[in-house]
Amino acid sequence: MSPVPVFDGHNDFLLRLLRAPERRETTWLTDTGEGHLDLPRMRRGGFAGGFFAVYIPSPRAHDDPDFDRVMRTPPFALPLPEEVPYATALPIAMAMVGHLKWMERTGHLAICTSVAEIRAAMAAGKIAAILHFEGCEPILPDLDALHVWHAAGLRSLGPVWSRPTAFGHGVPFAFPSSPDTGDGLTEAGKRLVKECNALKIMLDLSHLNEKGFDDIAALSDAPLVATHSNAHAVTPSSRNLTDRQLAIIAESDGMVGLNYAAGFLRPDGIGETFTGWDPVLRHLDHLIGKLGEDRVGLGSDFDGATMPADLGDVTGLPQLLEALAAHGYGAALIEKIAHRNWLAVLERVWGA
Repeated sequence: MSPVPVFDGHNDFLLRLLRAPERRETTWLTDTGEGHLDLPRMRRGGFAGGFFAVYIPSPRAHDDPDFDRVMRTPPFALPLPEEVPYATALPIAMAMVGHLKWMERTGHLAICTSVAEIRAAMAAGKIAAILHFEGCEPILPDLDALHVWHAAGLRSLGPVWSRPTAFGHGVPFAFPSSPDTGDGLTEAGKRLVKECNALKIMLDLSHLNEKGFDDIAALSDAPLVATHSNAHAVTPSSRNLTDRQLAIIAESDGMVGLNYAAGFLRPDGIGETFTGWDPVLRHLDHLIGKLGEDRVGLGSDFDGATMPADLGDVTGLPQLLEALAAHGYGAALIEKIAHRNWLAVLERVWGA
């Protein structure tokens, strides 16, 4: 077990369960060596909890490009996938939330809706899970479903993944590219921001384009948070945040979770793994320089991206923290990055 527990800004473990529901007990409770996460490896790596994403996969036509192959050979500019209809998204989201509820029933995980519940779960040795929507396809513009999902435990959402929704326009995967790639929030998206503020649902800026980011910054009365994004100044990917955006996040007393996806870390934008910690440290140095030590955390994208080779999977978290110490980060700063900053920003968003 890592001596410092890690609370993480984003994972796609529920997507693995969705794709093989008949194997969910094995996938969750045993170390199969597949993917990046399971309960035994979480325990070994010191993974104390985080945001568990409900993500609706994009259907791909037979003539769609091999996205992973294209992202290994920059420059590239992938088109936005088509919007996923609500009727398609709803049963998928229901199944994924059902899987998270089942994980809670195994006794090893707690779905948390307050920071007090997160702390209690961590103290009890349970994985502290936040139900998060990565894209709002399972919500209609009337927002009635938002209240239903909130009652089911939803406490964090991003209005879009990297495709359009009724609420806004995602940023396409492109390198090199500015995040200024299209229109901002729709009128429904602006109503969504206000309703999330009223319900104390955290708004996630990751996957939004620049105009959508600016719309939320202008409308929201809560700290601005990007759960799994990096520094555009280090890696000029459309998915990373510019220094101007980082300044707006800092002014709001929000935070950013560092994404471990290789293509968003490597300065050359190549979506392949790499050895060593230099790209990770360059992004963290830049983020801390722009946001301050109290507004940076970790947002792995475990089970949703290609990881650095020296990290590998969740069991590599102690090695990551050791690399931060070797780089000169003190024990207090490492604890902030590992979990304290996430709990602090959630207190600012949700209240105690």
